[in-house]
Amino acid sequence: MLEFLAALPTLPISPEIGVLVSGLIISTATALIVLIRNRGALRGEEEADDIGNMGAILDNPASLMPHLVELRNRIIYAVIALGVGIVAGWLIADPVLRALAAQIDGGLDSLIAIGVTEPFRVYFRIAIVLGVILAFPYIVAQLWVFIGAGLKQTERRVFYLLFPFAVALFITGVTFAYIVMLPVALPFLINFGSVQATPTLDDFVRFVTAVLLAVGLSFEMPLISFALSRLGIINAKMLAENWRIAVVGLTVFAAIVTPTPDPLNMALVVLPLCVLYVLSIGMAALARRGRAAAES
Repeated sequence: MLEFLAALPTLPISPEIGVLVSGLIISTATALIVLIRNRGALRGEEEADDIGNMGAILDNPASLMPHLVELRNRIIYAVIALGVGIVAGWLIADPVLRALAAQIDGGLDSLIAIGVTEPFRVYFRIAIVLGVILAFPYIVAQLWVFIGAGLKQTERRVFYLLFPFAVALFITGVTFAYIVMLPVALPFLINFGSVQATPTLDDFVRFVTAVLLAVGLSFEMPLISFALSRLGIINAKMLAENWRIAVVGLTVFAAIVTPTPDPLNMALVVLPLCVLYVLSIGMAALARRGRAAAES
């Protein structure tokens, strides 16, 4: 256990990483401002007419054009935000790549590039991933401004409640994967058997980003269960009755992400996922209770 704790990486603190964190905070705050302003606007429009009925929009084709114009504007705003995020991601791609490569012995110097354009492609891929992460809260907010007008007030309230928690859980999942999962998975895979692997830069970045995104999305499990239960698609009883299947699935997922024979390292991955599943059951029950209260 002490050896594992000693192997955990120290998060690099640099101005570039600070820019990444600050950009994500600014993007989330801007998205929240957009959502708050949109919520007030929808309340005012609902007093004038029934905007929360998508069927009313479809029954009147003439009213569809303003919505198409609104969709175009929201897409333009989202593309601009994505472009700004990619530019910011390109500026900090090098320190981020070095931070990711710090998970293996030798760091970035132990990775090789077998193609002339591979370094450029890797840096550009990192810039795109960082751009999507930075702009994601704002993009979701822009899309929500468009589709929120066609939903009922109770359905919109669910999204307003879940949005900030979804961003926080995703960041928590990515951080957990970087601090706990990758230090376990990478040395085992690279030193597996009697063959010493020399990963390419492209393969390494693909694997690391896939793990970070997969774990980050898996931490959204409680909120997804809450939303699906609130919409009546699943319920807490269904999740509780199938807990054995869920544990097997989570164990398989952990084995894929960290294929190590050490039960301690496997437990470090499985236990948080099982806790998230239990939280999902509780969130589903809470959502079901709120749905029943709203219907009554």
